[in-house]
Amino acid sequence: MKKRKRKNKPQIELMIKAIRYLLLITVILQACSNTKYLTGNQKLYVGGKINIINKDLKKNDKSALESELAGLLRPKPNASILGLRPKLYLYNITRTTKRKGIKHYLHSKGEAPVLVSAVDLDKNSNILVNRLQNKGYFQAAVTGDTVNKNKKSTAIYTVNTGPGYTIRKVTFPSSNNSLDTAIAGISKQSLLKVGDKYNLDVIKAERNRIDVTLKERGFYYFAAEDLEAHVDSTNIGDHQVDIDMQIINTTPGKARNIYKINNIYVYPNYSLRDTSLMLDRAVKYDTYNVIERRLTVKPFVFKNTVQLKPGNVYNRTDHNKSLNKFINLGPFKYVKNRFEDVSRDSSKLDAYYFLTQFSKKSLSFDVLGRTTSANYNGAQLNLNFRNRNTFKGAELLTVTLFGSTDAQVSGQFGGGHPLTQVGLQTSLSWPRIISPFNFKNDNAYIPHTNLSVGYSIVNRLGLYNLNSFNGSFGYQWRENTHRSHELNLLAITFVKRISVDTAYTNSDLYKNNPALQHVIDPQFTFGPNYSYTYTNTTETYRTNTVYFNTRLSLSGNIIGLTTGADTLSGKVRTLFGTPYNQYIKLENEFRFFHKVSSNSQIAARVIASAGLPYGNSTILPYSQQFFIGGPNSLRGFRTRSIGPGTVNPTIYGNTGGGNNFLSDQSGDIKLEGTIEYRPKLFSIVYGAIFADAGNVWNAKPHQGQEGGTFGSNFLNQMAVLGCVLMPACWCCVQI
Repeated sequence: MKKRKRKNKPQIELMIKAIRYLLLITVILQACSNTKYLTGNQKLYVGGKINIINKDLKKNDKSALESELAGLLRPKPNASILGLRPKLYLYNITRTTKRKGIKHYLHSKGEAPVLVSAVDLDKNSNILVNRLQNKGYFQAAVTGDTVNKNKKSTAIYTVNTGPGYTIRKVTFPSSNNSLDTAIAGISKQSLLKVGDKYNLDVIKAERNRIDVTLKERGFYYFAAEDLEAHVDSTNIGDHQVDIDMQIINTTPGKARNIYKINNIYVYPNYSLRDTSLMLDRAVKYDTYNVIERRLTVKPFVFKNTVQLKPGNVYNRTDHNKSLNKFINLGPFKYVKNRFEDVSRDSSKLDAYYFLTQFSKKSLSFDVLGRTTSANYNGAQLNLNFRNRNTFKGAELLTVTLFGSTDAQVSGQFGGGHPLTQVGLQTSLSWPRIISPFNFKNDNAYIPHTNLSVGYSIVNRLGLYNLNSFNGSFGYQWRENTHRSHELNLLAITFVKRISVDTAYTNSDLYKNNPALQHVIDPQFTFGPNYSYTYTNTTETYRTNTVYFNTRLSLSGNIIGLTTGADTLSGKVRTLFGTPYNQYIKLENEFRFFHKVSSNSQIAARVIASAGLPYGNSTILPYSQQFFIGGPNSLRGFRTRSIGPGTVNPTIYGNTGGGNNFLSDQSGDIKLEGTIEYRPKLFSIVYGAIFADAGNVWNAKPHQGQEGGTFGSNFLNQMAVLGCVLMPACWCCVQI
């Protein structure tokens, strides 16, 4: 086994210098104390502290309550990091009477001192008492005082919570009218439980729960404000309360009725200038009516969009689904909705949807530039044409003319050979499933059928030029907010070389790397692929969130089996005169996020992927192989510079001029893992402590790449990086 160690002595020296500078800055800032700018009896307020007196509270509950109460204190002290207050210091040293200039600008970016004289102890104490009473501590008492030291003051709040009250009994309306009966029918799911601690927030949540549930059962005009909670703690021992949920007497009669849907009207091209409902122009389609002055959207488009149905009881879920689907169709910028009573004494509603369209056609020009920590410099130009309603069926046509270039500079391998691409990509997306089979779609998301075709010229400067064609047909759909799917029934890639330089074919790396040999061979890949994604990372209230994606790709499997393709036995099969690729490939990525506190997070990622060429192929196509290293992979290593296994790319010759041939190292198997701690230092600045590990391997032995095959000792062949990143310094160790 070979272990590759990269030189880290310059990095360590740089780290030592950075630490010295950091210590020097710290000493300077400490010497230039912010308190010296205070005058007279002024004292700098450095924060408040909560001391809770309650021997019955568990340690974790006490800590959580202290944190919650501390968040209510006002004013907030000056922002600090590592005990320093840089924004206050900036404010102090840039004091000026001028209204413009660099000093005035810096002064405006600083932070004025927060003085203890601005702290109202009584007001803060009353706020804390109010919060404690809302949490069931009806006998709470709070006193506040300040502690002074060296022109700095801390506010101390002593909190005597008293006993916490619990719920003894919960009652709901009990009359026979439809509203009271409906509320009584959902009382078993109540958030208010006998024996739980009294909490005003839970009462509010219960009131909202009842409102939401009633909206699902036709009570369109009911509002949470129509419900109130009577809390009684008198004449009840053992610190308990009774809660009686009641409908207020002023609730209007309309709020007590169940409403059904009557007629549904859709206006696909609504304008603010339209003052008439134009009901005489209504065109009936399925269960709804479409109204517009001239046909811009075919009526069938809304068949799976309008979820409410005439004759059905109104419910908020179908109402919201309809609104989401109208927006997700694509051509519509705004959706305005209203319901109207059919008549004064009727319990029926007419539904109106007013849709405002985007401009049908648009042309945009994008210029993208980038510089990454992997020494990649690149630029991309895109000219985009869009038609949001191509055939009046909400189809989205996108045509993109693009040109891009990427090159690495400096680093371990020199400049290499820049990669440029010029091409045209066209796609057409339908907001529905186009299939001979009928697929039910009753959730809030629009499925899409996608067709794409593209062509590009790929140029690796000084090495080769390739023609590349691609096409695909498939579907995208969301199962719910967490789960999404993508299925391409057919994805095609055809690559054929235009020219190849002898510098490429004569290089040692080309001769010893089958993947690079395959790059310039004619390639024909076709077959289905499927991707599944689960994520709940958008739910920021969760302590733990995850992201998982798995993707299965196939090529030439059925035709290879039926024709008996076997390259190793000399049975190479072709399609349209070109040998086709045959393989199966599985990719998996899992991410885990743990919220340590409101200001810090632990993030972990694991990638485990493998591709198996067989039958008509002995190696995966270069575009389907795995690479590792770079800013989005093993940070600190150059992009695509690691592996396979213990193979060292620097052993191969170069093409002259001091530039190594190609650093791109690939494999059939990829394992990668990272774990990172991200503490928030101040404002939007985060630090990081992380470790990365990974490598790629060949599935089968290749001549010239000894040590590159996956085996039982794969753990010993992992490239490892450990790093500490701070705003003023960094230190990385690579192996």
